[in-house]
Amino acid sequence: MKHDVEAFRRASAEASDWIARYLEDPARFRVNPAIRPGELFDRLPGEGPDAGEPLEVILADFERLILPAVTHWNHPRFFNYFACTASVPGVVAEMLAASMNTNGLNWVASPAVTELEQVALGWLRQWLGLSADYFGQIFDTASVSTLHAVMAAREWVDPEVRLNGITKPLVIYSSDQAHSSIDKAAVAAGIGLRNIRKIPSDDEFRMKPDALREAMAADAAANLTPCCVIVTAGTTSTTSVDPLEPVLDIAAAHNAWVHIDAAYAGAAAILPEFAWMLKGNERAHSLVMNPHKWLFTPMDCSAFYTRHPDVLRRTFTITPEYLKTTTDPREVSLMDYGVALGRRFRSLKLWYVLRYFGRDKLRELIRGHIAMAQELAGWIASDPRFELAAPSPFSAVCFRLRDSEERTRALVSAINATGAFFISQTVLKGRYAARVAIGNQATTIEDIRALWAEIQRLATLL
Repeated sequence: MKHDVEAFRRASAEASDWIARYLEDPARFRVNPAIRPGELFDRLPGEGPDAGEPLEVILADFERLILPAVTHWNHPRFFNYFACTASVPGVVAEMLAASMNTNGLNWVASPAVTELEQVALGWLRQWLGLSADYFGQIFDTASVSTLHAVMAAREWVDPEVRLNGITKPLVIYSSDQAHSSIDKAAVAAGIGLRNIRKIPSDDEFRMKPDALREAMAADAAANLTPCCVIVTAGTTSTTSVDPLEPVLDIAAAHNAWVHIDAAYAGAAAILPEFAWMLKGNERAHSLVMNPHKWLFTPMDCSAFYTRHPDVLRRTFTITPEYLKTTTDPREVSLMDYGVALGRRFRSLKLWYVLRYFGRDKLRELIRGHIAMAQELAGWIASDPRFELAAPSPFSAVCFRLRDSEERTRALVSAINATGAFFISQTVLKGRYAARVAIGNQATTIEDIRALWAEIQRLATLL
């Protein structure tokens, strides 16, 4: 059956027009939907159609049924989690990638997938100031990237683990502010939650090196094997940066793998004034940074780098006859460096984004977001009803009402109930705080002023 190219021309023109209107003004929608759990499920048929339906009808149902249930991450007043902007070049690249539907499981399956991935990640590596010996590949999310770091760390400390499984207790270390993906990686890697040490953080929510040193020494004395230390460069709640160089010194004494989680804040390293955050990266073993967070690349695109690709390859390579290719020394088959065999053409959108914006424009946008966050933090600090709950080194601001954490909870709920803004919450040292993360390409200082005005208004009413 041939492709209905004429139907595609009509439908793609209509869809492209819809996308253009959407990207032009996503703010016309509620940022978060007014919908109850199960409501969309109940509105959709329980069985698929026997006969095919026209693309125009499906698009109409998308607008009528699906769109009202969408949370708009491209909305300029989306301040929850970390922003993930689908920019124009990224959307165009996704359309091209979807049409080719190529699968870069090994080099010969689609050379462009493998080689463009190496080129685009090489550019990004240079812009981030990473050591030239980092080997990169793209995964879907930082959770999967971190899982690969932990799996490589197992192989690093126990080269027989591939054959025998875990035969001795391995231990992972991270701060008490680290992302939950580390816990999931420990579960998936067979290390177990009991073998994660949550190292205390200081008053600025950074890992305490002395506490790490004590924990690793105690485990080693108990005949446990320190396996992996995760250093966070931009924690999820407060965007704090763990002290990398002292941690590297401590970990080296135990031959432990050091992984840098820079999923969000790593993008700021393209600014010269933030180069300090990754100082010492040439001694770390691996790093993750998500272009789909603060580099305006559509979901999903997580850049994973390691200085020890041989260890990663030793961990994962399994090549049956039907996947064997040539022995050319320049050939790279990325299936040998990770769990997945299938590989989307994710590098195409990253390449498009890096070329479209260029390093100068990306720096301008990121600086702008940081400046907006500092402005908001200043307004909060100057209002006696509020207090800042943490430092704001990048583009996230945590705060609370001084007189009541319950009122802070009510404030977050009231802001999100408006549908005009979408913020988040966290708990810091046992205390609840509201959290605003700025990072959408379309966000302006006027959006921040509007948010602050609404925060003040609702705080007065509560």
